Amino acid sequence: METLSHTITTSASAKPRLPRNDNVHRRLLRFRHGFSSLNLGTLRSQRSSSGFFKVECSQQSSKNCIDFTDPDWKSKFQQDFERRFNIPHITDTFPDAHLFPSTFCLRMRTPVTEDFAEGYPSDEEWHGYINNNDRVLLKVIHYSSPTSAGAECIDPNCTWVEQWVHRAGPREKIYFKPEEVKAAIVTCGGLCPGLNDVIRQIVITLEIYGVKNIVGIPFGYRGFSDKGLAEMPLSRKVVQNIHLSGGSLLGVSRGGPSVSDIVSSMEERGINMLFVLGGNGTHAGANAIHDECRKRKLKVAVVGVPKTIDNDILLMDKTFGFDTAVEEAQRAINSAYIEAHSAYHGIGVVKLMGRSSGFIAMQSSLASGQVDICLIPEVPFNLHGPHGVLRHLKYLIETKGSAVVCVAEGAGQNLVEKTNATDASGNIVLGDIGVRIQQETKKYFKEIGIPADVKYIDPTYMIRACRANASDGILCTVLGQNAVHGAFAGYSGITVGICNTHYVYFPIPEVISHPREVDPNSRMWHRCLTSTGQPDFI
Repeated sequence: METLSHTITTSASAKPRLPRNDNVHRRLLRFRHGFSSLNLGTLRSQRSSSGFFKVECSQQSSKNCIDFTDPDWKSKFQQDFERRFNIPHITDTFPDAHLFPSTFCLRMRTPVTEDFAEGYPSDEEWHGYINNNDRVLLKVIHYSSPTSAGAECIDPNCTWVEQWVHRAGPREKIYFKPEEVKAAIVTCGGLCPGLNDVIRQIVITLEIYGVKNIVGIPFGYRGFSDKGLAEMPLSRKVVQNIHLSGGSLLGVSRGGPSVSDIVSSMEERGINMLFVLGGNGTHAGANAIHDECRKRKLKVAVVGVPKTIDNDILLMDKTFGFDTAVEEAQRAINSAYIEAHSAYHGIGVVKLMGRSSGFIAMQSSLASGQVDICLIPEVPFNLHGPHGVLRHLKYLIETKGSAVVCVAEGAGQNLVEKTNATDASGNIVLGDIGVRIQQETKKYFKEIGIPADVKYIDPTYMIRACRANASDGILCTVLGQNAVHGAFAGYSGITVGICNTHYVYFPIPEVISHPREVDPNSRMWHRCLTSTGQPDFI
């Protein structure tokens, strides 16, 4: 059996390679909702007489591919979409699973009692439940052309195709008796503002359903196998004020034991609800746990809550911790600005989080209004040369007297020495682009005989350890609640997120195929460029 970290690395790193010489075609195939991530790698492209591409498929995946010359391609596309976004349910494995009236009702007339099987007493019917057929529209912009800024088109004509995903929330019927539930919560990966908020709300919502047996698994997936780590009993009393602090009450770690060992540990402990807080790799592990539970025919609900400060989970408006990171980054950027502005020929360099996605650097630059150069992983750049970053810094020093650079940690990795090392989750250890820019800037200005005072700020760990701000606090609260609603509704192998301001359930495989990235042709990146006034650095 493969280790969990190997499972995560394999699942989360797969990303299709697309032709680089045709921007329109690249954006057409980049539209991740047109084909499942596993099919993109098998697509072959041939230019048609119209100048666009006809999509063909290898024999292995032909049943999942769409031929745009087929007059019924639209209906076939929708059928394939509905199949892929149909969220797994315990009735897939247990078709005769028994339903119970929901014990979640906010129209209560008497105190909570020990007997929850028939629901809370109420004077009248409560209309606060979500119908299983409720859906949320995934995309709301109808692009008229593939050349529109940020266009994500399915076919060369940008045909409008409605794509609906499952609405999150409490259901009128549930598939678990609260008194028979043992729920476990685990937090994996690195720290992120809001972890405690989500833990707190999961516990509170479970108790409202009537669950008494709630535990926390310490230090990520490692807590399932390390005999020296005892599970932590959780209750409203325990978690009442944990959201007032950063970090994770349960602790975090990367990697872990094999999927088989984790599921065996869950069986031994009697866990039948598992809430997993983490990013792409952690979700790949959660999906593997879900699959193993199905294989063993265990009635277990595995629900993910996406935790990534980089905001790099597919399909979602944003993930918790991101707003807090952007807000806290303002302190670092403002400090860099003051240092640069107060010095003679001052240059401030700030490195922010963002391994493969530049959302934090982009949004932080937009919010501050003090950044002259924003560098992100999705947009290549040169340091040297007539159009390089250093030449533009010289221009800024000559015209403004100072400059501020904001760079994402994953930007410009072609300019730094590769480490060839990986962390416990299988992620490549990045070279330090911030230090590289600082060193090259000092060297460049010394060579051209212009004095420059370069200051470098890396606030990464200060930001990760913060408590969530108000915006993230609300997001965490609703995500935690909906994770519990999804588990009691019988869904498993799902994650909860916000889509077009509404909360939805996604099947995990559809959000972990590769990291969400900034589109260099998006309006938001164009707004950032308008704010900084920077040129292309190629």
